[in-house]
Amino acid sequence: MAQFGPTLPISQELHATKYRSPGETFDEAMCRVSGALGDDDRHFRAFLRLLRRQQFMPAGRVQSAMGAPRAVTPYNCFVSGVIEDSMASIMKRAGEAAETMRRGGGIGYDFSRIRPRKSLIRSMGSSASGPRSFMDIFDSVCGTISSAGERRGAQMGVLRIDHPDIEIFIGAKQNETDLRRFNISAGVIDSFMHALLRGETFDLVFEGEVFSTVSAQALWDKLMRATWDWAEPGVLFLDTINRMNNLYYCETISASNPCAEQPLPPFGACLLGSFNLAQYVIPNGQGGWTFDRAAFQADIPVVVRAMDNVVDRAVYPLPEQEIEAKSKRRMGLGYTGLANTGEALGFAYGSDGFDDFHHFVGRTLMNEAYRASALLAAEKGPFPLFDREKFLDGNFVKRLDPDVRDLIAKHGIRNSHLTSIAPTGTISLCADNVSSGIEPVFMPQYERTIQTADGPRKEIIQDYGVRVFGTEPRTAEELSIKDHLQALLTASQYMDSAVSKTCNIGDDVTWDEFKQVYVDAWRGGAKGCTTFRRAGKRYGILNAAPSSEENQGAACYIDPETGKKTCE
Repeated sequence: MAQFGPTLPISQELHATKYRSPGETFDEAMCRVSGALGDDDRHFRAFLRLLRRQQFMPAGRVQSAMGAPRAVTPYNCFVSGVIEDSMASIMKRAGEAAETMRRGGGIGYDFSRIRPRKSLIRSMGSSASGPRSFMDIFDSVCGTISSAGERRGAQMGVLRIDHPDIEIFIGAKQNETDLRRFNISAGVIDSFMHALLRGETFDLVFEGEVFSTVSAQALWDKLMRATWDWAEPGVLFLDTINRMNNLYYCETISASNPCAEQPLPPFGACLLGSFNLAQYVIPNGQGGWTFDRAAFQADIPVVVRAMDNVVDRAVYPLPEQEIEAKSKRRMGLGYTGLANTGEALGFAYGSDGFDDFHHFVGRTLMNEAYRASALLAAEKGPFPLFDREKFLDGNFVKRLDPDVRDLIAKHGIRNSHLTSIAPTGTISLCADNVSSGIEPVFMPQYERTIQTADGPRKEIIQDYGVRVFGTEPRTAEELSIKDHLQALLTASQYMDSAVSKTCNIGDDVTWDEFKQVYVDAWRGGAKGCTTFRRAGKRYGILNAAPSSEENQGAACYIDPETGKKTCE
C-alpha cells in the first residue's frame, strides 16, 4: 500500500500529536475526515486523494474534529457576541467565551462599546474603570480554560482608534506580564487616516460625546512606536473591511479572529483550509519544475463541496454560533507553500515573475471557488441570507470574472465568503516544512529540539524547497519591506475575508519607512497589517524562552527559530 503523509520525523510526530486520535495513523485520520465530509463515494475518494497527498490541508481543528469521537468544534475561531456597556453583558460574554474555548475555539472581541475610564456611571454614582480593565477578566478565563485543557487559549482584543481609552489600550502589552493570552489590534477608520495625512486633529468620542481632541499624528506615532518595539497592537482597517464585505447589506464587522485573517460579525466563525501549492509542482521534463495549473483548478470544487459540509456537520459551542454559520455558510480557503512553489519555478520571492505567479494563484482560487459555490447553490440552494441584487453589487464580487458573476446571478451562491490566507504555521510544518502561507522562507534550515519518549533530541530541519526542489530561497530578512508589502497587497485583492501576513522589518528600515508601511497597506486595500522587528523588545522575550507556554501567551506566536507564525 502506498505511504501517504509527512515524511520528516518532526512532521510525523507533530501531526500525530495534534490532529489524530490515539493510535490513529495518518491514513486512518484522512479517511475519517473525508468520510465525515464526503457527499458520496465519488466525492469521498476525490477528497481523500487530496488529503492523503497533502494537496489540501484543512485547518488543524477540522482534521482533529471531523469524524472523531470527541465533541469538539472544527471551527478554529469565533468572534464574541456584542459586548455592551454593562456588567451583565460583559460577564455573559465571558461565560460564552469560556464555553467556546472549552470546545477548542479561539475568540475575538470588540471592547469599543465599554465606556471609557473615569467616566461617570450614573446608576452607581461612581467612575468607570474602562475597557482595558475588563480585558483582564477574559484573559483570566482564557488562562483557566487553557490550563485545564490541551490547547493554549486564542484571543484577539480590538478597540477603535476613536475610543477615548485608545492610548491606554495601545500601551496595554508593553511589558512581559499583561494580557499574555491576547493579541490586540487597533480598529483604524478612514476618517482617522485622512486626518493623519492632512495633519489635522482627531476627536476621541463615546456615544456621540467628544471626550478629547488629539493630534492624529501624535496618536499614530504612539501606536506605531508600540508596534515598532512590541509588535503590537496590530492594525485592522475597519472601513475597508466593511466596504469590501460581501454581506455589507446585513452585517457590520468590528473584530476579527485571533490571527486577523477572518474579520467576522458577532458570533461569526472561521472555517479554514489551505491548498499546498508545493504539491502541485511537477517535473517539466527538462530538469526543472512546472506548476500543474489544470490539477489545481480542478481540485478547488472538490474542496468547496467538502468544506461546505462542515457547516452542517459541525459541533458548535453556542447556538448563536450555529445560527450565524448556517445562515451565511462562510469558509476561508487559502494556500501555503507559495514561496517554495514560486522559487521552484525560477521566480525569486519579491520579483516581478513571483508576483505574476502569485496573481495567477489568487485569481484562480477566487474565481474557481466562487464558480464551485454557485454551482453548488444550483444543487443545494444558496445561503439563507443571500440577496441576489445586493450581493452582486458588492465591491469584492465585482472583481470576479463575468462568467462567474453570471453563474451567481443564475443560481445564487452557496457560501457568503470563500477565501482567506491563514498563517498555516503548524499544518505547513506537518507537510514536511513547506513555507508558511504567503510568507517567504525564514531560513534554509534550523535546529529544533524534539521531545521523545527517550528524552529530547536535536534535529536539523531543512526548508522543503531547499530539500526537494533544490532552491536557494530569498529569506525573510533578505527581502525589502516593499517585497513583504507587495505579497500582502497581491493576496488581498483575491481574499474576500483577509490575509495573515507578517511584514518582517530589518534593522536597516528607518522609523519613517516603518510608519509608511501601514499607510501604504491602507492605501493598497489591505484589511489589516502586522509587522515584526527582530530588533524590537518583543523578540528578546520570545528568544529568551521560545518553548515557554507562558511567554507564548496568546493565539499567535512567532517562533524565533523558524519564523513560522502559529495561531492555535
